[in-house]
Amino acid sequence: MGVQYLEAWLRGLGCVPLYDLMEDAATAEISRTQIWQWIRHGAMLDDGRVVTTALVRRLLDEEMAAFGGGRFAEARRIFEELSTSAELAEFLTLPAYETLLAEEASPEQEKRP
Repeated sequence: MGVQYLEAWLRGLGCVPLYDLMEDAATAEISRTQIWQWIRHGAMLDDGRVVTTALVRRLLDEEMAAFGGGRFAEARRIFEELSTSAELAEFLTLPAYETLLAEEASPEQEKRP
């Protein structure tokens, strides 16, 4: 859900219907922060696996295989960086804003609608 929301956010949507619920930045923020905490504290899943950076990346690979097009590659990169970083970033949309600002500053970058 966090990656899906970020992908929509990068396309200019602030609120998106996902899995029959309206989601916004707060829900995506809770998602990535929870993953970040699980990694830091070695949380154990019900099946006995410990949440690690490698596990998060593997699960992202599996989940993202179903999505293509749009801005999923960028959204996944941002979500993964925020979820696995050594320091907890202040808020997930801040690095996403940097992505958008970099696009605006780059004349060769194709503008997205």
